[in-house]
Amino acid sequence: MIVIATPTGQIGHQVLDNVLDSDVPIRVIARNPSRLSPKAHGRVEVVQGSLTDIDVITEAFAGANSVFWLLPPNPNAASFNGHMQEFTRPLCEAITRQNIKRLVYVAGLGHKEATYADSTGRVMDEMIEKTGVSYRVLRMPAFMENLLWQVKSIKHQGMFFYPISGDRKLPTCATRDIAAVAAKLLLDNTWNGQDYFPILGYEDLSYNEMAQIMSEVLQRPIRYQQVSGEAYKATLMQHGSTEASAKWLVNLLVSVDGGLYNTEPRTPESTTPTSFRQWCEEVLKPAVLS
Repeated sequence: MIVIATPTGQIGHQVLDNVLDSDVPIRVIARNPSRLSPKAHGRVEVVQGSLTDIDVITEAFAGANSVFWLLPPNPNAASFNGHMQEFTRPLCEAITRQNIKRLVYVAGLGHKEATYADSTGRVMDEMIEKTGVSYRVLRMPAFMENLLWQVKSIKHQGMFFYPISGDRKLPTCATRDIAAVAAKLLLDNTWNGQDYFPILGYEDLSYNEMAQIMSEVLQRPIRYQQVSGEAYKATLMQHGSTEASAKWLVNLLVSVDGGLYNTEPRTPESTTPTSFRQWCEEVLKPAVLS
């Protein structure tokens, strides 16, 4: 039995799609089961409820061998650390109660000994590690899909913005590739132990290089503009983020500009197939044109 949390989310729904054709029993935890893909209806068992509810998680984990989990984003959180613990504590308790064998979960790039933008990621890792479950934490840089948040400015202003140097080359990955790695691990019952799996995307690109590729794909001039952390924080808050959530993200981006995402060496195993140009053709272009 495989359990998938966040089965209607950006990554979770693709993980679910990737395992639906297997003959393994699948259970999902969903607040709103009506949002599940039509392909999933009748194929998966559904436990309805919140990932913060220990009774829901315990019920969902009963009889399961492998679990896919990620921390749902919440731009309205008053405290990122509090948000993390609200979700991670019931996860760890249910893992112990139900003797889960394997956990695949998503986190930021870098091993636990690496420098985080703050201690939140390290605390989450340590909480999970103490359960004794065998896990593979999928560590990745920014998603290509994060650019969809700026579709309006790309479409109407021909620009996108971050508080990161336009010349710094960074790894970036497509969520489809994250989901493919997660599904492969969930369907594999041979691995054990606690380790991490870096996912670095197809290549390292600077935001200026991304702007050039976007210009070619969209057939209109697109440029990248570095902004200050305070300006980016203000924009996030104008779009509904709490000050705490916006501050956490800006601190992360400042750390990225300082080299946080350049510490993990690229290997054939950590390189995934979707190039930024392909993603722009298949995802960004339809979003801009719609």
